[in-house]
Amino acid sequence: MPGAQSAVMDGNTAAAHIAYRVNEVSAIFPITPSSTMAELADAWASDGIKNIWGNVPVVQQMQSEGGAAGAVHGSLQSGALTTTYTASQGLLLMLPNMYKIAGELSPCVFHVAARSLATQALSIFGDHSDVMSARMTGFAMLAAASVQEAHDLALVAQAATLESRVPIVYFFDGFRTSHEENKIAIIPDEQIREMIDDDVVRAFRARALSPEHPVVRGTTHNPDTFFQARETVNLFYDKLPGIVQKAMDKLAGLTGRRHQLFRYTGHPEADRVVVAIGSACEVLDQTAAHLIANDEKVGVLQVTLYRPWAADVFLAALPKSVKAVAILDRTKEVGAPGEPLYLDVLSTFAHATAAGNWPAMPKLIGGRYGLSSKDFDPAMAKAVFDELKKPNPKHGFTVGINDDVSHTSLAVDSSFDIESPHDVRALFYGLGADGTVGANKNSVKILADDPGRFAQGYFVYDSKKSGSSTISHLRFGPQPIHAPYLLKSASFVGVHKFDFVFKQDVLGLAAPEATVLINSPYGPDAVWDELPRHVQQQLIDKKLKLFVVDASKVAFGLGLGARINTILQTCFFAISGVLPRDEAIAAIKSETERTYARKGADVVKRNFAAIDNALANLHEVKVRDIATGRQSSQSAIPAVAPRFVREITAVMIEGRGDTLPVSAMRIFASSADNARLSARTALSVRSTTTALGSATRPKASRLCLSTRAAIPIRATRCKSMSRTAPAAACASRTVRHIVPTTRRSRQST
Repeated sequence: MPGAQSAVMDGNTAAAHIAYRVNEVSAIFPITPSSTMAELADAWASDGIKNIWGNVPVVQQMQSEGGAAGAVHGSLQSGALTTTYTASQGLLLMLPNMYKIAGELSPCVFHVAARSLATQALSIFGDHSDVMSARMTGFAMLAAASVQEAHDLALVAQAATLESRVPIVYFFDGFRTSHEENKIAIIPDEQIREMIDDDVVRAFRARALSPEHPVVRGTTHNPDTFFQARETVNLFYDKLPGIVQKAMDKLAGLTGRRHQLFRYTGHPEADRVVVAIGSACEVLDQTAAHLIANDEKVGVLQVTLYRPWAADVFLAALPKSVKAVAILDRTKEVGAPGEPLYLDVLSTFAHATAAGNWPAMPKLIGGRYGLSSKDFDPAMAKAVFDELKKPNPKHGFTVGINDDVSHTSLAVDSSFDIESPHDVRALFYGLGADGTVGANKNSVKILADDPGRFAQGYFVYDSKKSGSSTISHLRFGPQPIHAPYLLKSASFVGVHKFDFVFKQDVLGLAAPEATVLINSPYGPDAVWDELPRHVQQQLIDKKLKLFVVDASKVAFGLGLGARINTILQTCFFAISGVLPRDEAIAAIKSETERTYARKGADVVKRNFAAIDNALANLHEVKVRDIATGRQSSQSAIPAVAPRFVREITAVMIEGRGDTLPVSAMRIFASSADNARLSARTALSVRSTTTALGSATRPKASRLCLSTRAAIPIRATRCKSMSRTAPAAACASRTVRHIVPTTRRSRQST
């Protein structure tokens, strides 16, 4: 809407902005990737920021997610508007309380940054495994597909739960939406206040437990009454879709942004449609628009309200011309005939066709994508649309991986690219805690500050966080950016640690004639000879422009330690041309002052000095005609390492883990292979530790786990140690001994 205030923020902040203002109590226990919402609520309460009723909400951290859910339950019973924020196993710990909250028709919103559940391994990254595990709790389920929707629909959820009395799990994709920085229009407090009906708030308070009007709740039922009582809630759920749509329409009247329970985009007579939930819908929308421009009849149906499932609204949103439908689930339900969303769509079409309410049963196929934040890009979306063309499309497919075991994966044309030519795309390789991500977030804010410019930032983190590598994906352009997927090519590449040129293919995504900036300890005359030969060849073949700056030297000289971010940020603006140089430097200083003001004037002053010194230390390097480098890439893993480490771990360290097929996972090795591997591993551990020396000696028990080799370890007495240890060190402490255990020795220990 014209005149609306805009700002750059991530999905967590966008949702928390609303949740904080429409609640009185937040019971929290932080868990990645939802932690930001809880942390912001806590910080805002500490700063005395008030909700729309003029009160500072109570924010209480509990001892666990289960405790947070219990606190929510109790607070709701006392008549306080209450919320919480969670994800993954945290949501699962809340399930018992969720059944009670829903069964008692206590309105509230649980804000969830949807994340993987720990199965064969733990993952902090995003998919829908957690929220799909909450389908039976009785909570309604509302999903956002973008940062703007994360903001808008948080308000819709609160308005709808208060009117309907049905509690809502409101979720968006963990990391992909929760951590994406994008420019959004903020709903002002006056409009938030207008969305909340005072009458339903008063009705909620009147239902609070009080000695003034005692009631009986939470009783025990016997078989004679439980079933009947359970069916009493049906009317509340039947009314909910209409209530949610009414709230959406009211918000549209205030903001001009329209939302629907099921949003269809695409050809009005589409014969192929893909159905999905969450951020994948934006990828599918962009891909469908490209295919339609090339005379294909395709469409996309975004599911916004997932529970309760409104079958009639779903069918009304689809064109009657559809002949084939692919349903994408961002979760895996082992042993089921399909994933949850697929089964809902299948049931809907089957009932409608049998009742004569739909012309004919279309071909329906279900597939999985995006588990643990696996990237889902337009090339993968096109592969799904293309699969629907086939006479017998594959059901139970996967996209985005190479499944060479069950052969479920779809072939993907990685050359397919629909990025806007008007957008600037920049890629930054940094080290966790070196300030790269923070600086890039500031860059997004600087570039999106102008009403005619838009920006997006997404940051790929390692699970180990601080000290591990980070990759920042930035887009800037004249139109709103709806591209929730990683960059496939970049016109600017920043390498913020020189070692990365040896360990990763940092120039693999550089577009022809792109600009490259390297934080280098070597000057412009010496750096060429220090680059690996293959990096030199990439610079030559792609006709790249190369710049270097010794940002580490500048930072240490100014007392900033390893914080090289403002120096490299200044260099980026200077050589990328996205802003006039003087305007860029003024904007950087303004954002720097805002970011570091709380740390004191001295910190701000030193960062200003770093900005001023950056350009004096920035140098362009002449790219030679021939690669003459004598340096070569460094293998992250020694040749004597165990097979699993060489074939799996090394690929992951090099940033190529996405290329590993399903068969690479050790579970597919035969027992004989495992036995041989166990023997080799024991020898490799001895050899590796001896070769590397005591300074880099690995723990034997950890190495065994990393190789997936089942090597029993028996306790041995070490001469230099007074206690018995599972993996004892010899007196020289340079070799760790792993001794395969016989049955006799196992019994003796």
